[in-house]
Amino acid sequence: MELLEPIIHVGILSAPTIEFKLNGVFVDKNKNEFSGQQVAKLESEKIRFNDILYDELNFEPLSPEASFDLIDVVIGINFHWERKENQRFKGALKIIVETRHATSLPTQTLTAINRIGVEDYLTSVISSEMSATASDELLKAHAVISRSWLLKPILSDNRQQTTDNREKKSDISAVGALLSGHFEKWYERDAHTHFDVCADDHCQRYQGITRASTAAVRKAIEATRGEVLWAEGGICDARFSKSCGGASETFENCWAPESHSYLTKVIDNPVDPEGFELDLTIESNAQKWIRQSPEAFCNTTDKKVLAQVLNNYDQETTDFYRWKVEYTQAEISELLARRSGIDFGEILDLIPVKRGESARLIELKIVGTKQTITVGKELEIRKWLSNSHLYSSAFVVDKFEIKDGIPQKFMLTGAGWGHGVGLCQIGAAVMGEKGYLYNEILLHYFRGAELKKIYP
Repeated sequence: MELLEPIIHVGILSAPTIEFKLNGVFVDKNKNEFSGQQVAKLESEKIRFNDILYDELNFEPLSPEASFDLIDVVIGINFHWERKENQRFKGALKIIVETRHATSLPTQTLTAINRIGVEDYLTSVISSEMSATASDELLKAHAVISRSWLLKPILSDNRQQTTDNREKKSDISAVGALLSGHFEKWYERDAHTHFDVCADDHCQRYQGITRASTAAVRKAIEATRGEVLWAEGGICDARFSKSCGGASETFENCWAPESHSYLTKVIDNPVDPEGFELDLTIESNAQKWIRQSPEAFCNTTDKKVLAQVLNNYDQETTDFYRWKVEYTQAEISELLARRSGIDFGEILDLIPVKRGESARLIELKIVGTKQTITVGKELEIRKWLSNSHLYSSAFVVDKFEIKDGIPQKFMLTGAGWGHGVGLCQIGAAVMGEKGYLYNEILLHYFRGAELKKIYP
């Protein structure tokens, strides 16, 4: 039987009270019609709406032109540019009661979910993840990887079974343990129990039709309709990040200890840069790589190219290919204690223990006057060493003003923005400007994969 375009569920907003506006006529399951400004409130484990308590709310549009607004959607959650904005969406709206287990005491909240077709979803993602004015080839490349990433878990098993089992998934979004001075944690993609994918950077940025789409975006979606990256007998888990920093990372060094043939180290350049030993798992090679600025597709300051990938709030970040962060002793000791929950005392050293293929730190030893702990993987290192997320874990450490054996200042010099696995968005933008076709861009980053159309 021919596969049809899947319908997906996107979690948009969680709050005790959800304000929304129905632009056009929507109906509930009893065919009651609604339009205009609305409010739903959490009350006694149910949803109070129009003075009636419900287990859940469902609103279906009566016409394809109808849309709905959600008020005060949080974007950039836990990032340095986190903020709220009102957003507009196509498709159906569902509001449910969710129980969160982020702390020892479970809490309840309302969650707004958008039910929408894959191709309409992608039209928003491409406009949300980057500028809708990006080159045609970059837009098509990103359409394919976003579609692949989305459909990989949904179509890996029977669709109905996947839907039925959502309630059985763990609410725990990370795997971690603290044993014998070693803390390792990574964050899985299947943390959501009541919907397929969230709307923020934890999954893929999805901001409905709030971000201005263009004819070019719609053309790129249509040109690649149903097309995915395919390898190892199935859809590729097509990861992407802002800037690989000159070399991409392998899957297992960022997430679960499993390898994928198409997510391997890739030097982001047509030829290997001269003057570098490229086994970046060796500390001396990593030090030279990070402290210098080797040629790479993503090594660019071209504002025209960067504007294709970076929305306004992303452009608040200026140095991403190579960057520096400084901390005083007071700042870094307080930061680590607050972010890790561990009192290290004064920080004596930050020692690289294990690096990945892109020079990203997979394990970092933190030496304090009270405690010494080795932490991993890359995202956890970034979380501990920043108020939001450090740009990447590909960094080297310099210590200054040593007094009685205690550094008074630390400088982190780093490379890239994000985990670095799979497609490098800025590198892909440069490739598009240089005349590479979208399939060439994709197969540069996903070695050994192929393009395959899975539905018409």
